[in-house]
Amino acid sequence: MTSKKKRVLLGMSGGVDSSVAGYLLREQGYEVIGVTMKVWPQDCISRAEDKCCGPQAVADARAVAHVLGIPHYVVDEAEQFERLVIDYFSSEYQAGRTPNPCVMCNEKLKFGNLWSKAAALGCDYIATGHYAIIEHPVARVGDPGRVVLRKGIDPRKDQSYFLFSLRQPQLQRALTPLGKMSKPQIREIAHSLGLKVADKIDSQEICFVPGNDYKAFLRSHLGEDEFHRGEIYDVDGNFIAEHDGIELFTIGQRKGLPGGSPRPRYVVDLDPEANRVIVGDVEDLVVDEFEVDRVNWIDLDAANKVSDATVKIRYSHPGTLATLTPFENGWAHIRLQEPQKAVTPGQAAVFYSGDRVLGGGWICRSEAVSRFAVPVLA
Repeated sequence: MTSKKKRVLLGMSGGVDSSVAGYLLREQGYEVIGVTMKVWPQDCISRAEDKCCGPQAVADARAVAHVLGIPHYVVDEAEQFERLVIDYFSSEYQAGRTPNPCVMCNEKLKFGNLWSKAAALGCDYIATGHYAIIEHPVARVGDPGRVVLRKGIDPRKDQSYFLFSLRQPQLQRALTPLGKMSKPQIREIAHSLGLKVADKIDSQEICFVPGNDYKAFLRSHLGEDEFHRGEIYDVDGNFIAEHDGIELFTIGQRKGLPGGSPRPRYVVDLDPEANRVIVGDVEDLVVDEFEVDRVNWIDLDAANKVSDATVKIRYSHPGTLATLTPFENGWAHIRLQEPQKAVTPGQAAVFYSGDRVLGGGWICRSEAVSRFAVPVLA
């Protein structure tokens, strides 16, 4: 810390993590300003009652700010959230891909649009309650250096996966004070401060999808007329049944598929051009290579050479060894040392060297993944 007291805009969700983050930042000598984003239009607010963006969350965040002795503001990001997160979420399903709205929200809103609010308040940083470690280099004249993103030390809570798409300017003004702590430690601190959110349950759902039922949300948000109906075929091109919308399927899905097969069926491919759903056996889900686009390289050395890394193909995935081959225009080829199931277009693949995030990209539909896009039998 320099003699000038640094000012931080803290994103407060009303949960225990961002609450304790505020306390830790204050103890480290930062001047903290709490902000909660309102991301629901007023006429839809009842849908967010128990979510991190609902009225109760705002009340909880305000109460915590009062205990910590920091100012608290609510900023209306409903229009931007609709455009940058919800519309993206819906359009990805319409394109036969499975979206990751948390990554998009972090990149576009929490560490994106919110910066204009932070700058207007004279803030030097944006902080959140993410379980990840952001290491800032010692800046030199004309060279700010590159920020390093690492996994949080609590493997059950690590959220570095959701931050892979942040660019260096975003990382340079980001703070994540919880990265070197465990969840029990966080709750213990919250109890010691007498925060009423100390035992608040962590949300396990997408914040804008009630009951975690994304199909019901899409029906409500898009309307039935916007669904792309089509047909279901097996991997050999045999017609199975009709379906009510390609938006209702995702790679690896088993529930909701027509019966009549002696073995369980899984969605193994989606063809959005023909609105075709391809089903097969569990073995048909396995691939040993795939491609990603829109790659964000946090580590520039990895961006310029073929290298080995651990790759996570979804947040809950433990990671698997792979060889990365970067290409121009933000593409990379991933060769897995051990084949993996349900490599899903639209999801993020994040690359690690030990606990360090090298970068990541978006799994795209390519021949390596979409092996069953063949003309159906007459």
